[in-house]
Amino acid sequence: MFDTKDLKNKIAVIGVGNTKYGNFPHIDDYGLGAQAFRSAVQDCGIDKNQIDGLCVSRIPYYARMGEILGINPKWTIPLPAHGRMSGMGIIEACAAISAGLCQTVALIYANIGRSRRVNYGGDESPGTWDPWGFTSPGGAHAMAFRRHMEMYGTTTRQLAEVSVSIRYHACLNPDAVMRNPITIEDHESARFITAPLRLLDYCLINDGAVCLILTSAERAKDFAKKPVLISGFGAQETFSPSAFANFDMDFWYPAISAAGKQAYEMAGVSHGDVDALMCYDNFSPTVLFSLEGLGFCKRGESGSFVENGGLSLGGRLPTNTDGGHLSNSYMQGWALNVEAVRQLRGECGDRQVPDCEVVQYVQSTPCTRSIIYTRG
Repeated sequence: MFDTKDLKNKIAVIGVGNTKYGNFPHIDDYGLGAQAFRSAVQDCGIDKNQIDGLCVSRIPYYARMGEILGINPKWTIPLPAHGRMSGMGIIEACAAISAGLCQTVALIYANIGRSRRVNYGGDESPGTWDPWGFTSPGGAHAMAFRRHMEMYGTTTRQLAEVSVSIRYHACLNPDAVMRNPITIEDHESARFITAPLRLLDYCLINDGAVCLILTSAERAKDFAKKPVLISGFGAQETFSPSAFANFDMDFWYPAISAAGKQAYEMAGVSHGDVDALMCYDNFSPTVLFSLEGLGFCKRGESGSFVENGGLSLGGRLPTNTDGGHLSNSYMQGWALNVEAVRQLRGECGDRQVPDCEVVQYVQSTPCTRSIIYTRG
């Protein structure tokens, strides 16, 4: 019987690339995707004709993307726009390579949400949140965090620590969109969007694109950069109406716990081995929920865990060192996986985690995924 542990360290990331992030009304999603692809190809020095697998997300039509890139893969998979697709796509690519369906996969994500003024919620997503009285995912996360406050005494000042630490990292990233430092007081004085969440608790919406290139660990030795190994991963779906409305009242705890446990066991590491965490931060409370679900702290103790810069470089657990969704750009998890690779390569300059050997990615969503990367 096949065991996912057999895939430990068998697949590697050999190339990563991204565009600038911002407002680019003059270019479409295909153009941004092509830029990110070119960057990733140059990063690893691969001949693009060696790429025989293509995974695209938030790109209208995979065949058109392949035509523009000038590649003819034998394995393709198009994924929807939802943020949960980043972890899913990477794991699917690992499975395809392992099964021999292809040898080398390019995963491309592009977003033109800012220049086209895309709204997440309201009239653009009718029916998703409306039955519960919400008009956007922010409202659902606000209610979840309010419950956490009532149950465990978590405060908005503790929540502010998440945004402040992640912004601190963005200030060290020359490519991040938001590079002005913020304080806890700045967070507390920012306007409410949906109480108790304020402006600085919400992710950014920007144009941009990301690409990762994966192949087998054996083939990875032939390329320009030292490979980063995919050592473990885990998955758990939560198929319920409230989960898909993004207000899981158990803070995603069962799903995060299950996915994290699978990833740790497959990789053969524990919490103490993790040097940095890349955590899907569409809203700042998601980071608190993820810390508890993964077991970095006990249930209800994430507020105290993040105090005094616990998530900053030099703190307990450096988190989202590129600035994350809150301050770098909302690339729906894809850029966080790129940052994991760059940290393990030691390419992050002022935001580099010293002696970084293990980085974990987690997305706490209706389709929870966690991936553990290690230095090859």
